[in-house]
Amino acid sequence: MAASTVKDVFEKHIPERFKVRPDVVSKINAVYQFNISGPGGGSWSVDCTAPGGKISPGAAPDAKCTVAATDADFLSIVNGKLNPQMAFMSGKLKIQGDMGLAMKLQQIL
Repeated sequence: MAASTVKDVFEKHIPERFKVRPDVVSKINAVYQFNISGPGGGSWSVDCTAPGGKISPGAAPDAKCTVAATDADFLSIVNGKLNPQMAFMSGKLKIQGDMGLAMKLQQIL
């Protein structure tokens, strides 16, 4: 099921992934910060240190990996229309912090 808004990704898509694959949360065991720009963007934290994973609007002070993209590019990545590596190489996807954690993102997006 394709995500139609950035909010959908954080309120429906990722929580569904956590339910289907609870092992992913314990394997990652870190906090991500997502800063999505554009009219449909916003800030969310995805906490994979919490049991079952926890997603909250706003900033995560203890994030180990920060992801930034425009709302359109982020949705294209989540929906499989834009390759995350290509997006990163072309500057459409910006990652700060632990690159190893960035590689694990595909398991939850």
